[in-house]
Amino acid sequence: MSARSIMILGTSSHVGKSLLTAGLCRIFAQQGHRVAPFKSQNMSLNSAATVEGLEIGRAQALQAEAAGVPASVHMNPILIKPSGDSSSQVVVRGKIWGQITAADYHRRRVTELLPIVRESYEILASKHDVIILEGAGSPAEINLKQHDIANMRMAEMANAACLLVGDIDRGGVFASLLGTLELLTAEERERVRGFAINKFRGDANLLTPGIQMIEERVHKQCIGVVPYLHSLALEEEDSVGLNAAKQSTWSKEDLANHSAERPLRIAVLALPFFSNFTDFDSLRSEPSVSLRFCNQAETIAQADIVILPGTKQTVDDLQWMRSNGLDHAIQSFSSKGLVVGICGGMQMLGETISDPFEIEHRGTTEALGLLPLQTIMQTRKTTRNVSGRFAATTLFGQTIEPLPLSGYEIHIGQTIYSPHANHFATFSVPDDSKDGCISANTQVFGTYLHGVFDDDAFRHHFLSAARAFYGLNKTGELTQWKLLREASLDRLASALSRSLDMEKIFNWVNLTYNRPESTSQIPSVEAVQ
Repeated sequence: MSARSIMILGTSSHVGKSLLTAGLCRIFAQQGHRVAPFKSQNMSLNSAATVEGLEIGRAQALQAEAAGVPASVHMNPILIKPSGDSSSQVVVRGKIWGQITAADYHRRRVTELLPIVRESYEILASKHDVIILEGAGSPAEINLKQHDIANMRMAEMANAACLLVGDIDRGGVFASLLGTLELLTAEERERVRGFAINKFRGDANLLTPGIQMIEERVHKQCIGVVPYLHSLALEEEDSVGLNAAKQSTWSKEDLANHSAERPLRIAVLALPFFSNFTDFDSLRSEPSVSLRFCNQAETIAQADIVILPGTKQTVDDLQWMRSNGLDHAIQSFSSKGLVVGICGGMQMLGETISDPFEIEHRGTTEALGLLPLQTIMQTRKTTRNVSGRFAATTLFGQTIEPLPLSGYEIHIGQTIYSPHANHFATFSVPDDSKDGCISANTQVFGTYLHGVFDDDAFRHHFLSAARAFYGLNKTGELTQWKLLREASLDRLASALSRSLDMEKIFNWVNLTYNRPESTSQIPSVEAVQ
């Protein structure tokens, strides 16, 4: 293993490990080093397709983007996708490996997969100068530690210098830092070179007494305090960050705004097995959009556009919709409003979903009947990056030019379209094929394309057509999403450079950090919106 390595550990899940890893990848790349991210085992319903057409966690794709390198399946050799409270689909090296229980995975399967993890790491390490590893959850989960291959065992395998991160925004950061280190063995504590506090709001000087006390207790240095970064246009690793938004709706003031300048109200259905919620980050960034994640019929009725997103369990989520009356709410809404389905959401908008191989539920399930298509579940998953053009001439009753489209497919199921279906897209890469379809009245469309809204031209035309449908004025303020993401990655790297002792972190891997003379050339998020 030729690469030097640093590992970002967390006191718990959702403390910011993924974004700190992305930020460090960007900093090492800016300093001229060949750097790559690595997470041996990731549990997430957010995934991405690599250039080889293989599936990895969305966080590692973002980290690769930050590092300026193509996403590789070796950056995340094991991806666990929950399909229930105690069972998950396990994806190994980008392909479905099996559907197993949590107990079976931890007791028997980890040892089987460890050589694959080691090999993937070695492949990355042979091609890069530095690897930034991300841990999973906490390294002090003592009930799982014996079979843990994502934290200290991986750190030892990579001979990584470790940085322990605590989230002060969650509360109890000092106790969590101390408790985590106390539960590690002496050898493991030795590998932890220091700790950092993330998501701090306010005067950092107020932390000084607590930091000094913890430093004395654990004999580790605080490497820095990272501020809470508002309006950072970079995705969360998983849907933990959406929990508080699932019940959100629009205020009376929002609904009373009938001006032609008002924001477009978009409701995204927060399904129990909601996957790839990052599909909607670009829409949320638009000043002319008011987007809510919802699970109530009331919110659907208040929206201008209702979106059915991707899902890990299409039939389960369709049945959940029926049990809550959301199927009738969407069918009723479609007669006067605009409806969109992405991936599994498109399958739900069709006529039937058949499952002859018992991938989810044996038999045929009636879908919502809003699009002329039928889906048959398959044992093999389609995972690929695609590009092509918008195939129809109208959307939401408005004329649309044949725009270029790009995104990625990750789905189980073959969709058969009616012979007279009006397709949504025509692909040219990787093959000549048709995707999705649009209803006869053009008010409903579905597509398998994840990331379709990330394309600035299509998103802007989509919003313009929707506003015209409702008689709203065009908006003059539009987000340039790709520029915004780049600016956000640079902003994240700049914040870490100012907040963390980068000279010390670089010294951990025997490299020299050249502090930039000025960060004034880095654009702010607001500057590119």
